Amino acid sequence: MPQEPASIWAATAAPAPQTPAIAGTHRADVLVVGAGFTGLTAALRLAEGGASVIVLDAGAPGFGASGRNGGQVIPGLKYDPDTLDAMFGEATTDFVGKAADTAFALIEKHAIACEPRRSGWIQASVKTSHLPVIERRMAAWAKRGAAVELFDAAAMARETGGQGFAGGWIDRRAGILHPLDYARGLARVALAAGARIHGGSRVVKLARDGSRWTATTQTGAVVSAEQAILATNGYTDGLWPGLKATVIPASSFQVATAPLPADLLARILPGRPAVSDTRRIGNYFRIGPGNRLMMGGRGSFGEPTGLPDYHRILKALHGFFPQVRDLPIDFHWSGRVAMTRDHLPHLHRPFPNLTIALGYNGRGVAMASALGTAIGAHLLHPAAPLPLAVTRIAPMPVHDLHPLYATAAIHYYRLRDALEH
Repeated sequence: MPQEPASIWAATAAPAPQTPAIAGTHRADVLVVGAGFTGLTAALRLAEGGASVIVLDAGAPGFGASGRNGGQVIPGLKYDPDTLDAMFGEATTDFVGKAADTAFALIEKHAIACEPRRSGWIQASVKTSHLPVIERRMAAWAKRGAAVELFDAAAMARETGGQGFAGGWIDRRAGILHPLDYARGLARVALAAGARIHGGSRVVKLARDGSRWTATTQTGAVVSAEQAILATNGYTDGLWPGLKATVIPASSFQVATAPLPADLLARILPGRPAVSDTRRIGNYFRIGPGNRLMMGGRGSFGEPTGLPDYHRILKALHGFFPQVRDLPIDFHWSGRVAMTRDHLPHLHRPFPNLTIALGYNGRGVAMASALGTAIGAHLLHPAAPLPLAVTRIAPMPVHDLHPLYATAAIHYYRLRDALEH
């Protein structure tokens, strides 16, 4: 089984539940491939509804992006709610606006110990040219009942303890948590509800057998099920034709400082919000376990080999917070998030009994929790509508070259960010 990366989350998480590799031949109502937030929340909802569920993953629950992200629980998507209304209708906008509610409700209902804190999300801007955009965005969500507030530069300095921010807004629906503990907690409650979860069980073949699906693992174990869910996100491989080429597995690099001294802890992010900035290639940060300041952002497409590979993240950390420049970096790690061309999560149903969900574009804690729960509810009761439009699988042209053209796009976006005032 792949080893967990040496992240701050792996170092501070509660022990993982036992999810041994599967062996032999098995039958279930629903097969779930992927034990991240989507797969685990779907499995939980299905098991609670009385379905027999088997979850298979190449690693352990939360091994991928679900256990490596920044732990920011943010509602909404890249697009503003008025645009979402025009694209998909008000029901979809309402669903994505309540995605954080779904995640926090799951945590409360099942008493999942994952350090949840509904302390809000600040979308910060270092560009004065972005301020009218975020004011409109905030107003649109406020019109829909969201608890929001606009911050000027002085308020940003007070709320973040950092420097260089022209303004921002806070969405108090959002918050933070320990993502690996959340994933492991979801696995525990799904197991308690009757789901079976097996790590170290990479699915290498998925085939139709009459009206059922048959999955075969790398060790030859076989699972037959009436319904199947593929929920592999940034770690999607060639299991289903063309699916891997619908997303770009972008690397997110993160660092965490040594614990902040008491005086800095009182001034840096005193309200403990999650923060991300509005640049096309921006950064996100928060206070993490042990009162460490965490910073993340886009990394290279290659696997990092050491702290020097995190130089852009460190530059941003010390630029926003020069007062922590002398603090050691205790942790650095990376993981893959699934980015889509349209910046939207994708929901596919190539067969009526095969559901595929992926592509959260950095909003996966809330969105994957909400979408997985909705998929589970729909499979139990088909009259319950799916909250996102079902689209066809559309592979990107020359996807194998994505490290080249995506890197070029990143350089282009960084140039545009630099040129804006």
